[in-house]
Amino acid sequence: MKAAIFSTKYYEQEYLDKFNTDGKHSLTYFDVSLNAQTTNLAVGFEVVCVLLTDIIDRETVKKLSENGIKLIDLRSAGFDNVDIAAAADYHIKVMRVPAYSPQAIAEHATALILTLNRKTHKAYQRVRDNNFSLENLMGFNLFGKTVGVVGTGKIGRAFCAIMQGFGCKVIACDIKESDALKGKGVEYKSFDELLHTSDIISIHCPLTPTTKHLFDRTAFSKMKKEAMLINTGRGAIIKTSDAIDALKSETLGYLGIDVYEGEEKLFFKDLSESIVQDDLIERLMSFPNVLITPHQGFFTKEALDQIALTTLKNFSDFESGLPLENEVTMEKIN
Repeated sequence: MKAAIFSTKYYEQEYLDKFNTDGKHSLTYFDVSLNAQTTNLAVGFEVVCVLLTDIIDRETVKKLSENGIKLIDLRSAGFDNVDIAAAADYHIKVMRVPAYSPQAIAEHATALILTLNRKTHKAYQRVRDNNFSLENLMGFNLFGKTVGVVGTGKIGRAFCAIMQGFGCKVIACDIKESDALKGKGVEYKSFDELLHTSDIISIHCPLTPTTKHLFDRTAFSKMKKEAMLINTGRGAIIKTSDAIDALKSETLGYLGIDVYEGEEKLFFKDLSESIVQDDLIERLMSFPNVLITPHQGFFTKEALDQIALTTLKNFSDFESGLPLENEVTMEKIN
């Protein structure tokens, strides 16, 4: 297939080319984002391949259809940046990479917890300045703590296993409970019960109309005082302004995020010489108990291998008329 790869990052071409050695697919790389203003670049292609930072709204879908595009393929698990209903209306298939390395993201969530707790990032900077003081570096034992997991898909299940390895009591909340996790001692609770009893909460659910701003002022008011909240899921699951209020009032003890609502204007870019026009993230970065990483949870060699392999498989399945196991449809969303 002739595929236009949008928002290509420096590392992606290497991995996609590595697994396209037979040249079955013709891959053309663009570093610009796909949106309604850049759809002219898709002329002459059969498929566009995009990231979550691309804006595939109804206008973009309409223009892609006019350009003859038959498939929108996401190099990600998330798909909330694509108007799925519009794609269906214009008879364009949508596919994604549903799971590339659950362990990579679960391990990154764990890294956020350990870094926030034991303040290793601060200790590193201090020692580089020849400051070997332990002042304000006090942490707490993970062993014996109650960890709440919101969403127990593949990533959530991997995270549960890690936390149990630390000797934590793991509770979970999901619309679909896992019998396998129950067999391993994970207890399912209501969302409110999870908020009330967890020392640490880690978000691993998808962004849907139901989960958007799931963690808002009301949710923060129900959490344990000084609890830790970790988000490696989707940024908009947390209402940022309410999180800032909870941090200011010291009802939220720690916040670690690898995703951020509005990240498409910031993440994957070097803005070190720019003035960031986002007051909310600037305010978040001013808190000593907040840790932000730039959507790097997926960023392992193993994950990039799997993303490339699945992306190319999606192309091949569509081209060959095979069942599209990674297709996103309105029926599946509902």
